[in-house]
Amino acid sequence: MTEEIEDSEDWSDEEEQDTSSEMFEHHRIEADSGQNLLRVDKFLMTRLPNASRTKIQEAADAGNIRVNDKPVKSSYKVKPGDIVTVVMAYPRRTIEIIPEDIPLNIVYEDEELMVINKPAGMVVHPSYGHYRGTLVNALAWHLRDNPLFKDNHDPRPGLVHRIDKDTSGLLVIAKTEKAKVHLASQFFHKTSDRKYVAVCWGNLENETGTITGHIGRNLTNRKVMACFPDGSYGKHAVTHYRVLERLGYVNVVECILETGRTHQIRAHFKYIKHPLFNDKEYGGNEILKGTTFAKYKQFVNNCFGTCSRQALHAKTLGFEHPTTGQRLSFDSEIPADMLQLIEKWRSYVQNREETKPIE
Repeated sequence: MTEEIEDSEDWSDEEEQDTSSEMFEHHRIEADSGQNLLRVDKFLMTRLPNASRTKIQEAADAGNIRVNDKPVKSSYKVKPGDIVTVVMAYPRRTIEIIPEDIPLNIVYEDEELMVINKPAGMVVHPSYGHYRGTLVNALAWHLRDNPLFKDNHDPRPGLVHRIDKDTSGLLVIAKTEKAKVHLASQFFHKTSDRKYVAVCWGNLENETGTITGHIGRNLTNRKVMACFPDGSYGKHAVTHYRVLERLGYVNVVECILETGRTHQIRAHFKYIKHPLFNDKEYGGNEILKGTTFAKYKQFVNNCFGTCSRQALHAKTLGFEHPTTGQRLSFDSEIPADMLQLIEKWRSYVQNREETKPIE
C-alpha cells in the first residue's frame, strides 16, 4: 500500500496556487505479507517508478528512508509488514530562473547552507505571475558559482521551507543536494524549531493556548485556507501561542508551529476569531475591536498604514547542521513596521480615555 503523507513546509498561496507543486514528496509504503526479502532501494524503485536510484540513494544517505520509523541504509532488506517512509525532492519544473542582483540579508553562511532574513513583500520562489524579484532570483545571483544553482530551470533550488510573501523572517537555504534533503527531513519529522511573533486583533482569554484544527483550502475561495476542526478536510495542524503583551484591542503573541501548513498561523487565528492585524486575506484589515469614535477609527487606519501587511514575523529558527550535527539557533529583530505598529498601540493604551466599546 502506497500513500502520500503530510507535507511539512510552509508555502504561500501567493507563490504557489497548485497544491500538487510542493518541494518534497513524502511516501508511506507497507510491504505486503508475501514480500520477499529485497534491498530497500530496489523495493522503492519498483514502488516509485518516477524515482531515480540516485535520488533514492541521496534520501538514504540523508537518513530520509525509514523502516518502522528508524533510518536505514540502502542495503536494508525489506520484509513482510515493514512500513517504509521516504522523503525526496520532486522532479524539477521548467521555469527559467533569471539571476538578479538583489540584496540579501544573510544571517549565516557556510559551505552547506545559509540563513536569510527575508523582508516582507518578497516572494520566495518564481511561479506563475512571479517570475522576477523573488528570493530564488536573488540566490541564483549570489550563488551563481554553486552547482545547485547553475541550473536555471529549477524554480526551487536549495529551498526546504517557505514563508508567505508578506511575512518577514528567517529561512534556511541548502547549498548542496545532501544538505537540502537532510534539512527537509528535519522539517518533516518536526525536529526543527520555529517561533513567530504576530499582532492579532482582540484580547486572548488565556496567557497560553493551543489551536488544533485541520488546515485546507477554503471550499468557497481557493485563494485562502480555512480551519476544519472536525478533521473533515485538509491536513492536521497545531499552533501553540503565548501572549507577550496585551495592548487594549490587540495582543502581541508568540507562535510556535508544531506542524507547517499553508497560512497555518493566519488561518488558525482567523478560526479563533482573532485574525492577524491587517491580514487582508483573513479579515484582519477591518476594525474588529475598539470604539465607535472617529478619532479611534483614524488611529487604526494610521496603524494600517504603518504596517501595510499582516503583522507576522518568523523570528527564530533552529535545526541540526546537516554535516557537523551541531544544533544551530538563530534569532532576528522584529522589523521596523511591526515595531512601529506595536509602539503606536502602546501609546494608545497609555493615553486612551474611557470609551464605548463596539458591540
